[in-house]
Amino acid sequence: MSNPVLVEVTRGAVVESRHRGAVSVFDADGKPVWEIGDTDRPVFPRSAVKAIQALPLVESGAADAYGFGNRELALACASHSGEPAHVELAREMLAKAGLDKTALECGAHWPNHEATLALARAGDVPSALHNNCSGKHAGFLCTCVHSGIAHQGYVKEGHAQQEMVRDAMQAVTGAAHNAENSAIDGCSIPTYAVPLKNFAQGFARMATGRGFSPERAKAAKRLLSACMAEPFLVAGTGKADVALMQAAPGRIFVKTGAEGVYCAALPELGLGIALKCDDGAGRGAEVMIAAVLAKLLRADEAVAARLTELSHPAVESRIGAKVGLLRPTAALN
Repeated sequence: MSNPVLVEVTRGAVVESRHRGAVSVFDADGKPVWEIGDTDRPVFPRSAVKAIQALPLVESGAADAYGFGNRELALACASHSGEPAHVELAREMLAKAGLDKTALECGAHWPNHEATLALARAGDVPSALHNNCSGKHAGFLCTCVHSGIAHQGYVKEGHAQQEMVRDAMQAVTGAAHNAENSAIDGCSIPTYAVPLKNFAQGFARMATGRGFSPERAKAAKRLLSACMAEPFLVAGTGKADVALMQAAPGRIFVKTGAEGVYCAALPELGLGIALKCDDGAGRGAEVMIAAVLAKLLRADEAVAARLTELSHPAVESRIGAKVGLLRPTAALN
């Protein structure tokens, strides 16, 4: 099954590129609300599911033991830009557990925010704290230390920390996470390919607590609320996740993942959303999620207008002139 074209990229009056994809919107009872394309096709969610992966941090009692509030929990769910505020907060989280950056096993990469080019100008190099996943990994390490688990090798399949994450993912999405559908994510932890619709159902449950124990429902609400309260810490300056959550503060949770994946939740509507841009283009996925949110929140004209604006970003020349745009197709409108 070929997924439909959901986004067009224009230059002048000509469509220059097209992005195909699939979209799944479910309620917490497991009922489809809106589906486009092949939502049964397994996809790797990558970083879009970090809020689910952070459940053990809260459920184990580690978050409370170390006094973590919205800022720390948002960073534990983040794919951050490696800006100074992100790096310092990750450092502080590790220090609460008596650890430092040497405990991180996520690897290092250059930050993707222009301000952090100061590192290069200073002749410095990035550490694992600059990794966009350092907050998630700091959360993993804090869970290990609080739970009395040896933290060395915490990224490896079979380690108690990754078993906790796998169990949470499996329970929330209702899909099997096993060796047959596993691979290694960019930050070295296991990732599992399951149908797109299962992620939509999972985030509907995260938003409502439906089908969860009281403890898990409380943990899920706490994590999503933290992300919505601190969107900058979830992403960074100029990031789409920040703009989308700021379009309706406290009402929209979104999280991007590599290779054109997005997951989202609308607590007031009890809906979960998952989508995949087939060619892995982040720009295509950003237009898709903005258009989907605009449609689902169309009853609020001001919010819908802002989301519609975000679903039509400009294509610019090197001098900043608008020379085209990205736009959702009729399938999304």
